[in-house]
This record gives sequence, C-alpha cells and structure tokens, in this order.
Amino acid sequence: MTQLGIMIEGQEGLSWERWRRLCADVEAFGFASLRRSEHLISLMGDDARDCIDCWTSLALAAGWTKTIQFGPMVSPMTFHHAAVLARQAAAVDVLSGGRLIFGIGAGWNEREHEMFGIPFLTVKERMDLLENGVARIRDTWTRSNPKPVQNPIPILMGGVGEKRHLPLVAREAAEWNYTRMDHEEYRHKRDVINQFCHDIGRDPASIRYSVMTTYIVGRDRSELRERAVQLRDVLPHLKGLDADQALARVRQTAFVGTPEEIAEQIRGYAALGVDLFMLQHFLLDDRDALRLLAEEVMPAVA
Repeated sequence: MTQLGIMIEGQEGLSWERWRRLCADVEAFGFASLRRSEHLISLMGDDARDCIDCWTSLALAAGWTKTIQFGPMVSPMTFHHAAVLARQAAAVDVLSGGRLIFGIGAGWNEREHEMFGIPFLTVKERMDLLENGVARIRDTWTRSNPKPVQNPIPILMGGVGEKRHLPLVAREAAEWNYTRMDHEEYRHKRDVINQFCHDIGRDPASIRYSVMTTYIVGRDRSELRERAVQLRDVLPHLKGLDADQALARVRQTAFVGTPEEIAEQIRGYAALGVDLFMLQHFLLDDRDALRLLAEEVMPAVA
C-alpha cells in the first residue's frame, strides 16, 4: 500500500507554535508519518529564519500526538555523541509509546558546522562516525534504562553511495530514503541494495522504501499559481520567476498539479516499489494544502 507522509524543513521558519499546529494537523488528517530535518540554520541563505531545536521538538511531538509515527530525517552524527543520541531517542520512543522512526546520517552541510564550531570531517571520517555510531547506538539501548518501547527502534538512512552507504543500509536500516526524482537511478540503487541484502542473507523486502520531494497542489491553475508565488519566497532558486515559470521549475523535480495529477505522478513512482512518499511542506501555514493531500490524493494512491 502506498502511503503519504509530511516532511518539515525545520530550519526554514519553523516556530514552536507552527510545529504544534503541524503535529495536530498531520496526525488528524491521517498521514502515515511526520518527519523533520535537523539543521542549525536555514539552508536557503536566510539566517534570520526560525530554526527550532530538533530533539526538543520531537519530545514535544511525543506528547502532542497520539498515533502517528514521527522522527528526524535525519540527525547528523557530527552533531551528536552516539551514546547520548541513543538515550535521547530511547526517551522520545518511551514518551511516544513506541512511535519514533530514528533517522541518522553522516552530515553534509559545511557552512553550519563552521558557523557553530562543529568539526566538519572528511567524507571518510564522517562515514566512519556513522558506521561506528550505529554500533554504539544499538549497544547503548542494551545497557541503559529505560529501554525503548521498540526493540530496537527502527533506523532510517538515506544516501546513495555504493561503497559504504548502501551496504550500511542493507545491514542496519529499517527504511531507506531517496531524495531525487531520477527513476533510472532509483532502479539502479534498489538493485544495489538488493544485492547487498542477498550477500548478507537479508530479505530486501524487510526494508521500507521512501522517497522525499517537494510538492505544489491546487484545485485549479489559479491555486497552483498562487502557491507557486508563495513558494518563491521560500526557495531561492525560484527568485525572479513569475508564477508560471516557478511552476515549470518546480515540476522538474517535484510533484505538481491538481490532486488527480499528483496522484497519477505518485502512482508512476510507486510502481518502482516505493512504499512511502514524504512530501516537503514548505508553506508551513498552508493547512488547506495538507487537507487537499489527505482528502483527495491519499485515497487515490492508497
């Protein structure tokens, strides 16, 4: 069954009140999962945008929601000591009654590391930190108390590197997330994961496969153009474009259209074996767009 989730870029103006509303709405509308990024500053070049702390917000989400799965996508291991992060994850899992999806990654944005004095390591060092971190995290869950409700907490990973990332996914991940709209590359990376799973005796079907991308939905052309104008104020690569140009630009790498059109686009991708689509919701106050997805797109792809 194809599912839809909502991804919040927490560094692009997310406030505590917005997060509270989003937690309530995303759960009430019946989405499968709610995720948020972990960064320290805007990735769009606007350092004045609110960027609320990731793990504090997840602890609050544990109390503000009752049924939905939620978690970080993803927490960079460069930001955290693995054992301390494992204890934070266990705490959120307990507080939520076992609903955390635990996304971890190697870290990639050099500027935020430099701005906050966090060592930005080489690619090899960051991958070492991630691999060793997974082992430390799993060990911490066996040693410290209280234990997480889920045993173990499902780990989410992204990445497409065939030398280290995808073998690690095959060994450790409960979910693999892909962040591009390249169908051919996606097929290839799935084949690579399948082979690594085969090599270690794991059923690749035991991994959930998700895709993250942006969306613009509207009941008609007028609504689509209106949302494209609003999105232009968030995404710098749309600056200077008129509404139609912005729509055309976003359409190259995202789902764009009426609910029926977006459902058709999602079904085309789902045919490749995608279980879950995490849709980046950049217009944080646009409750109507969430409602459209939930009431018209979700039933059409389920």
